[in-house]
This record gives sequence, structure tokens and C-alpha cells, in this order.
Amino acid sequence: MTELTPQKDAALSAIAAAETLDALEEQRVAALGKKGWVSLALKTLGQMSPEERSQAAPAIQAVRAEVADAIAVRKDALESAALEARLASETLDLTLPAVEAPKGSVHPVSQVMDELAEIFADLGFAVATGPEIEDDWHNFTALNMDESHPARAMHDTFYFPDKDSDGNSMLLRTHTSPVQIRSMVEQGAPIRIIAPGRVYRSDSDATHTPMFHQVEGLVIDRDIHLGHLKWTLETFLKAYFERDDIVLRLRPSYFPFTEPSVEVDVGYSKEGGRWVVGGNGDDDGHDWMELLGSGMVNARVIQMAGLNPDEWQGFAWGLGVDRLAMLKYGMDDLRAFFDGDVRWLSHYGFSPFDQPTLSAGVGAAS
Repeated sequence: MTELTPQKDAALSAIAAAETLDALEEQRVAALGKKGWVSLALKTLGQMSPEERSQAAPAIQAVRAEVADAIAVRKDALESAALEARLASETLDLTLPAVEAPKGSVHPVSQVMDELAEIFADLGFAVATGPEIEDDWHNFTALNMDESHPARAMHDTFYFPDKDSDGNSMLLRTHTSPVQIRSMVEQGAPIRIIAPGRVYRSDSDATHTPMFHQVEGLVIDRDIHLGHLKWTLETFLKAYFERDDIVLRLRPSYFPFTEPSVEVDVGYSKEGGRWVVGGNGDDDGHDWMELLGSGMVNARVIQMAGLNPDEWQGFAWGLGVDRLAMLKYGMDDLRAFFDGDVRWLSHYGFSPFDQPTLSAGVGAAS
């Protein structure tokens, strides 16, 4: 034991003088490692008599504990000093702009919805929203769809098993047209809104999914006619596709909530080996693409919303937001919009800083 005291004092001095963690580790190995002097002293206990062992063992363990405590204290001091030095050298100015690119991206559907809102805000339209879980009256009846209308069929509509307190069937809305009814009931006339949002139908293939996005527009005022509808759509599409050669063709059609009803075709042409929206559909190398449905709001729908159809007229239109994104930004499979594939999102996604503005052009580089 007389040999342990000078070894302990020397070890404690060396530990206190260690300037680095590596130097401290050398002292730990020299004292407490497998071949360290403390470990060797512990091995001698097996050669002692019980009386000698009872005296030597506590003394050796006390030396071992004193050395281990000294190492732990010095290690904490060295680590704290290293952290302080790092904090002092690695300063961060929080007033500087971020230099790293933002993580993630804006989904094309969100980007297109922002573009739509920007364009129609310039035309005096407000953005209206409504519930995605809708009742049968707002989704069908108020839009002049009778009980036998095919759109009410189970194979098209996701119904809930329970009815609401008024006995109406509950469902996932099949279009955003119920927002038009709710807006007219709440706000009256005149009114000028767009209603973008998610809708649900029982369908799935490369161009259809059970959940997709629509935007519908509604104008109710006095002395409104089809000319106003065509001008509005033409102005919107020119701003959205950022082309002045947008040509529309209106074809007679039928929708229960509009009368007269028209399908709207847009001319498209081949440029650089791919088809793009723009150009006259009657020219060689051009064709017509069906884009949306529209028409003058049916008098019965206006009446259902609590307005006088003899005083108020209007037009409405609707089209798929996802399809708009596909046409403008070159996607060919609607299902990829909802797969959550990071590679697809990083390729087609948009920077959060690409805010659509009419002054700079609503398009953005993906």
C-alpha cells in the first residue's frame, strides 16, 4: 500500500494537468486499464490471506474511486471548455438571410390554386370555400338534380350510412358547386366568386382519381349573358397559360344547373414536338381540346338559393385543377399527384418563393 500512495499522487497531478481529452484518456488507461497500476494492484488481492485482503481491498478500491472521480471531473471541465470555445468561434447572425435552399416544395395543385386566386382576384372574384362532407340537398337537389339523376348513383358518389337531423343523406361532395348555393344563400346578389377545393367520385385511372380538385366560378348580377362568360374564360386562360393566342369554341351541351349549357373547347397545337394549349383549332396542325363545362345559371337554381330569377341572372363554370396543372406543366398521369413520391415532388414541385403575380407572370419555374 505504501507504493500506491505516490502512484496515486502522481496520477492525480497528471490528470489535473491534462490539457486534452486524449491526454486524459492516456492517464485513465495507465491507471484503470487492464494493465494499469490500479488494476494490477487489485489482482494481487487473490494472493493475500483473508486478514491481509480485508485491509488491502478497501484501500485499493478507495484509490481506484479517487482516480476515477478525478478523471470524470477533469473530463467535464475539458468538454465544457471545448464547448465554450466552439460557441465563441461559431457565431450566427440571425439578421442575415437564409443561405440554404428551403427543404421541400409546393405541390403543383397548391401552386395552380394560388395562380387561379391571383388571376381571378384581378377580375374582382372572391375565393369561397365550403364543407367537403355535404348534404344531399346542397350537393344535388338545390342544383336542379332530380332523384333519378345518374350523378346520384352509388357508383359515382361516396355516401355515408347516416342522415343529418333534417333527414338529408350525407356524402362526400362530388363537385364544388354546393359552395355556389351556400354563397348565394349567405351573401345574396350580386356575387362573384370562385370555389376551389377537393371533391370525391368513385373513379380511378390515369386521368381520374377518387379524390381530385376542382375550381368553379359563379357570377350573379343583372343583365348577365353568355358573352360575359366567354370573355371571362378567355381572359382567365390567356393569363393562366400566358399566351395571347388562346381561342375558345363553345358547343351546346346539357347540365341540370345551367340553361343554356355549353362545353368549352380550347385550341391547341404542336410546338417543339409536344402539344400545347394555344392556336386556332381549325388550322392545319391544330386541334380542339374539351376543357370545361359552363352555362347560364338555371333559373331554378337561383330560386333555390332564395333569389328572384326575374331580377338576377348569372353564369357558372367548372374545371379540374389537376388537369390544368397537367396541361401547363407537362404531367401525364393524374395518379402521380397523390403517390407522395419525393422524386416526383422534387421534379414538379415549386419553390415557396415562387409566388404567382400578374405583374411577373403567374407561371413559375418548377
